[in-house]
Amino acid sequence: MSSRTKHILWWVFAILFTLSIAVYQRLTGPTYPKRVKVELGGETYKLKLLRSCGEKNAEVKITVAPKTIGGNIVYRRLNSGEAWTETTMLRDGNNLIGYLPQQPPAGKLEYKVFLTRDLEQVAVTEEPVIIRFKGDVPAWVLVPHIFFMFMAMLFSTRSGIEALRKGEKTFNYTTITLASLVIGGAILGPLVQRYAFGAFWAGWPLGVDLTDNKTVVALVVWFIAFFQSYRNSEKRGWVIAASVILLVVYLVPHSLLGSQLDYNTGQIVTGK
Repeated sequence: MSSRTKHILWWVFAILFTLSIAVYQRLTGPTYPKRVKVELGGETYKLKLLRSCGEKNAEVKITVAPKTIGGNIVYRRLNSGEAWTETTMLRDGNNLIGYLPQQPPAGKLEYKVFLTRDLEQVAVTEEPVIIRFKGDVPAWVLVPHIFFMFMAMLFSTRSGIEALRKGEKTFNYTTITLASLVIGGAILGPLVQRYAFGAFWAGWPLGVDLTDNKTVVALVVWFIAFFQSYRNSEKRGWVIAASVILLVVYLVPHSLLGSQLDYNTGQIVTGK
């Protein structure tokens, strides 16, 4: 196999690997829709429940085709100790739709969905679902942020492979990885946080927001890998270690221990 073919295959692997991490990020974390199954009337329904919303009332829409099925939602502000509020879901074709009232950025509601058919009623989930509200992030900030963060993962993977095989492009890939992390994480990341939750930074030492803190970890190890590789291109251990650490960072569910509005004090806190 020629070196050119190997080079192409390694890039194909890195791209597929990065896409798999993107899918993992999409399916995990506390803000992505919760996937559930519920049985009613002898039928099983696969549903998705909303767990994140921008500056509007949250539309909870579930697909249950039989017109004999109705639904309602009970909700309250998280950790407020207030009574539950109930709202009826309306049918629109094969969907049942209910709305939760908009909350301030980082405000959270807990809610449960109930489905009824004839005299039977079931709760879609045993425990309440938590939905977090956020400010709308403009596309000119969000799109490049996502792009550069996954460019960082792509070139991190390729840097690790290049270091393991003692390739001559290790330092070049390391440089691109670090640049992508700086742009996506250190520059655009705080802007996303500011638009969404009103603060540029919620990590250490101000808070325990894991998204911010894991970005710092990634930046530190890749800065070290960059300077070690710059000083001596034969020192590849830091590049390999940085690639592994960034993979671990990306495997931590997004928005875990994120910003949350304390309704009792009106302050935004993290780690809850």
